[in-house]
Amino acid sequence: KQKTLHAVLKLYFEPDITKHEVRVCGSVADIYNDEGIFEIQTRELYKLKTKLEKFLPEHRVTLVYPIAHLKWLCWVDGESGEVTNKRKSPKTGGPWAVLRELYGIKTFINHPNFRLIVLLIDMVEYRNLDGWGRDKKRGSSRNERIPTELYKELRIESTADYIKLMPEGLSQSFTVTDFSKAARMWKKDAQSAVNVLFHVGVIVKTGKRGRENLYERAK
Repeated sequence: KQKTLHAVLKLYFEPDITKHEVRVCGSVADIYNDEGIFEIQTRELYKLKTKLEKFLPEHRVTLVYPIAHLKWLCWVDGESGEVTNKRKSPKTGGPWAVLRELYGIKTFINHPNFRLIVLLIDMVEYRNLDGWGRDKKRGSSRNERIPTELYKELRIESTADYIKLMPEGLSQSFTVTDFSKAARMWKKDAQSAVNVLFHVGVIVKTGKRGRENLYERAK
C-alpha cells in the first residue's frame, strides 16, 4: 500500500498520473516525464542501487528525499482504535539528515545525470502503540505521515551544491565529533555524513586534532 507522503509528493512533482509508476530500463520509476526520472525515497537509499545502475547511464535521475522539519506525533491504539491528541516533537529536522543515507549510494552521486532534492516538510506522524515498555512507545512502528506544509526545498544540482547540507553552527575547522554535535546525530551517522561531503569534494582534510581528522570547507 502506498503511503500518503509518497503519494502527495508524486503529485507535487508530476500532476499527470499517467506518468507515475512507469517501466523504464526494466524497472519501475516513480515518475518518468520530460525532466527525466524521479525517485521518491523516505529511507534506506541503498535499496536504489539497482535502479540507479540502470537509469543513470541513459536518463537524468532526480532523487527526492523528504525530511520532517516540524513534527507532531499522534499515537494509535491498535486494539481500541483510539488516536491521541497530537503533540509537537521537540526535534527539528535539518537537510543534513540526508547525508547519512547518501552514504549507501555515494558511488552514484557524482554522476552527471544525478541530482538531489531535499524537502523539509512539516508533518503529522501517526505511530502504533506496538513497542515495548509501559507506554509501548519504544521501538514502535510508524503508521502514516501526513504532510501539512512545505518549509523549504533544496536542490542539489552539482557536487558543489552539497555545501548546502552542512549543519549550522559548525566552525571553520571541525572533526566528526564536532559535526555530530552540530547536526545532533549519532557519531556513527556523522562519520557517514562527513565521508559523503569529503567524497563529493566540498570539504578537505587539513590535519589532526588528537586522534580525529580535522576538516575544512574546500576553497
